[in-house]
Amino acid sequence: QCATPQAIGELFINPHEYLPLITERLIDFVRVRISKGGGITQARKIATLCEWFGVQTAWQEGGDNDPVNQAAAMHVDLASTAFGIQEENHFKPEEYDLFPGHAVLEGGYLYHNEQPGLGIDIDVAKARALLDPERAAKSYYMAEDRRRDGQIVRP
Repeated sequence: QCATPQAIGELFINPHEYLPLITERLIDFVRVRISKGGGITQARKIATLCEWFGVQTAWQEGGDNDPVNQAAAMHVDLASTAFGIQEENHFKPEEYDLFPGHAVLEGGYLYHNEQPGLGIDIDVAKARALLDPERAAKSYYMAEDRRRDGQIVRP
């Protein structure tokens, strides 16, 4: 027992990693990254499981994420009674320009727009202009995923 709320799951990509933590109520917040945890459908399933066991969601969408992941997390938040907290993202101005319709942070609250789907778009011309050909030629920046045993693998 601990008086400090426990949150875990930032690196989880497999349901078997967080399932016992939720069903045994060993955590207060599940922190799965939507883009690594299986997407919106899987996140909704996680949120539904959390609703049954009194665990709240705190989707791990801060730091190195983008407005698309943030929009996905917000939509899952809005569809679940297990919503606990949403991480705040600080994007670069050029990232905001790339994604018209992104969420707006105002007074500590995130506001989404009323457009269909995730409500955001991508400006492909601006995205191409930001590409760094030298970086694109190297593979060191590729995202890392983990296998069930925790081993790091590259796609």
